[in-house]
Amino acid sequence: MKNITLLGSTGSIGRQTVEVALANPDKIKIKALVAHKSDELLEEQINLLQPDLAVLSDKEAAARLQARYHGRTEILAGEEGVLAAATYAGADTVLASMVGYAGLRPTLAAINCGKNIALANKETLVAAGSIVMQAVADKGVSLTPVDSEHSAIFQALRGGRASEVKRLIITASGGPFRGRKRSELENVTLAQCLNHPNWSMGKKVTLDSSTLANKGLEVMEAHWLFNMPYEKIAVVVHPQSIVHSLVEFCDGSVIAQMGDPDMRLPIQYALSWPERYPYAFDQLDLVKYGTLTFEAPDLEAFPSLAIAIECGKAGGTLPCAFNAANEEAVNAFLEGKIKYLDIPYITATVTQKHQSVANPTIEDIEAADAAARRAAQAVISSL
Repeated sequence: MKNITLLGSTGSIGRQTVEVALANPDKIKIKALVAHKSDELLEEQINLLQPDLAVLSDKEAAARLQARYHGRTEILAGEEGVLAAATYAGADTVLASMVGYAGLRPTLAAINCGKNIALANKETLVAAGSIVMQAVADKGVSLTPVDSEHSAIFQALRGGRASEVKRLIITASGGPFRGRKRSELENVTLAQCLNHPNWSMGKKVTLDSSTLANKGLEVMEAHWLFNMPYEKIAVVVHPQSIVHSLVEFCDGSVIAQMGDPDMRLPIQYALSWPERYPYAFDQLDLVKYGTLTFEAPDLEAFPSLAIAIECGKAGGTLPCAFNAANEEAVNAFLEGKIKYLDIPYITATVTQKHQSVANPTIEDIEAADAAARRAAQAVISSL
C-alpha cells in the first residue's frame, strides 16, 4: 500500500490522481490533501477519501472550510499547513502537482523528510534542479516523473545502459496553433489558447503548451532528471500525442513509450513504480488513430522553446528567471493585460538582463525568482 500526500489536489493532475487512487483502493491511499483556495472541491475530496489532513494555502478559504466541516479530517491553513502535509509522517510518497514555483519549498521539505516524490511540478527542477537532485541523492529517496514525456523516457531508458544513450527525443503536440505563422498569432484569444487539441489540463500548462514554453521547461526538467546534457535532448512535434517520448541508443535503436493522451496513465505508473498496476481506464487503440506523424518545431513562430533551452544551457539562476518571467507573463495574458506575442517578448527581455548566479543556493534561487518577477512586471507595465 502506497500512502500518499497529494499537493495540488484540486488541479487537473490532482483530480486525476484521485481517480487513479479510487481505481486502486487496495494499493493507493491518500492520507493528506493540499489545495490553494478551492474549498468546496476540497471538501468533496475529503468526504470521498477521508484523509487524515487537508490543507488550503489560502487562509480565508481554509477558514470557510473549517467553519462548516466537522468530520475526522484535520483542516490546516497557510504555508505552515502545506509544509505539515508535505512532511506528514503518515505518508511515504508525495505527489507534487502544485502549479508553478510554489511547489518548490514543499517538495524540498518532503525530500528532506525522506519522502519519495512523484513529480508533476516541472518548475521545481527548472528553478532549482541542482539543489533538488542533490537532496534526492543525499536522502536516498526516489523521484519518479509524472509528466507524460518524462514518464515515457523513464520507461524507455530501461531498454539499455546510460552509457548507450545517444539522445532523448521529447515529443510536443504543437498545441492549438501548430502550423500557424508568427504573423497569424498577433491577435489570438485566450479561448483559442485554451482549446488544446488532445490534452485536458489546467490553464497555466495549456497556455504554456500553446507557446511551446512548456516544452522548454520539459527540456530543462529532462536535463536534471536524467543527467543528460542539453546537446543530447531533442524536441519533435507529434500532433497525435500517442508517442509520449523516445530514447535513441548508440546502435540506432529507438525505443518509444505510447499510450492515449490521458494523464492517468503516467500518474499511475509514477505511483506504482517499480511495479505496474492493472489499468482501469481506456486502452490505446492504434488502429483508431491510424497515421502517426512527426515534424520539427517552428522556432520563429514559437520562440519560447529556444529561449528556455538557451537559459537551461546557461544554467545558474537563469532557468529560474525564465520560469518566473514566464509565470508573470502568462498571468498577465490570462488577466487580459497583454497580447499573446508579448509572452515570449517578456521572457526574452527579462532573461537577457538577468544577472545570473552560478551554483546557486536556495536563497539565491528565491532572490532570482523575486527579481525576475519584478522585472517582468516592469516590462508588462510598459506595454
